[in-house]
Amino acid sequence: MFGQPTTTTPSPTDRGLEDLDAAALAYAARIEGLPPERRQEARDDLVRFALPFAGRLARRYRGRGEPLEDLEQVARLGLVNAVDRYDPERGSFTAYAAITIVGEIKRHFRDRTWGVHVPRRLRDLILEVGQATAALTSELSRTPTVAELAERLETPQEEILAALESAAGYSPASLNAPVGGESSAEFGDLVGESDNALESVDDRVTVSGLLHRLPWRERRILAMRFYGNQTQAEIAARFGISQMHVSRLLSRALTWLRQAMLADAPPPWQNGAEAESARTRIAVRHAGDRVVVEVGGEVDRDSADQLRRAVLGALTGQPREVVVDLDGAGGVDAGGVAALVAGRDAAQRSGVPLRLTGAQPAVRRSLTAAGLAPATAPRR
Repeated sequence: MFGQPTTTTPSPTDRGLEDLDAAALAYAARIEGLPPERRQEARDDLVRFALPFAGRLARRYRGRGEPLEDLEQVARLGLVNAVDRYDPERGSFTAYAAITIVGEIKRHFRDRTWGVHVPRRLRDLILEVGQATAALTSELSRTPTVAELAERLETPQEEILAALESAAGYSPASLNAPVGGESSAEFGDLVGESDNALESVDDRVTVSGLLHRLPWRERRILAMRFYGNQTQAEIAARFGISQMHVSRLLSRALTWLRQAMLADAPPPWQNGAEAESARTRIAVRHAGDRVVVEVGGEVDRDSADQLRRAVLGALTGQPREVVVDLDGAGGVDAGGVAALVAGRDAAQRSGVPLRLTGAQPAVRRSLTAAGLAPATAPRR
């Protein structure tokens, strides 16, 4: 075939099974000393001779979602690359060609057949997991566990789980695929379920806005009861009031929220004595060389600036001490705490001692969380 009997490539009909190593050596001897343009015929002869070998490698990967004809074409491309890069001094052509062809086939699966993007490392691991699963199933007569696969592949279990989950990305199901039967339903019609809470979105948004209209104490009690799942007794202990009082506050707040949601405009929160007890009251009085800022009612974001101005004003005369009396304060929200922090910082700059006193348990806890605990003490 090559012109000289000593270097002729053996044909499959003569040998029954091709000897690729002998053919490759004969090819290398035949092209030695020939210019590149005259090597094409010998190259084509070797490629044709090795085509059955490439076909056998391609058939190992059939049944994996790709047509056998496409796999054979990819295998033949790998064979051509192996022939072009073959160097007799580097060892067996059969081993080199097998590695090159299988590599092309695996690259084809990685780059062309996945329905969604999966990292290359996971794609390689998925193939190894599939082979190990088949081998262990045959050995154990059952499906292997993740731990057994990890031990066989010497790979962490987390990576095995990631490979098993990512394998679903090879051929994802279409949402438009028919369910089957005579119905016209599609797979997407079976995905998901009705959200029964969707109808309550408007109510949730409305309640969120109305909660900001409640006094600080009522807001805290509602949050502790319905979001913190605390009992009325636990809430009472936190605020230093009776359980019956907590029950009345909850009932009043819920009644007001219900009326506000049904009305076009939210009704006033409280009337008469209750409104007076909740209204913020701030008074400044001088007691010798001390200045006392008396705070009553609920201090929220609307009245926080009033408290801040009162404390800063008490510091301007450089008194011996400024006392903030919180005995009458039923609640102090974040705005009120920020006002007291501003007063403390101003007192430190001016060198005038600032002392907070008379805080109820719930208010004291808020001040402690804001870093005001060292300056906070019960009223004497």
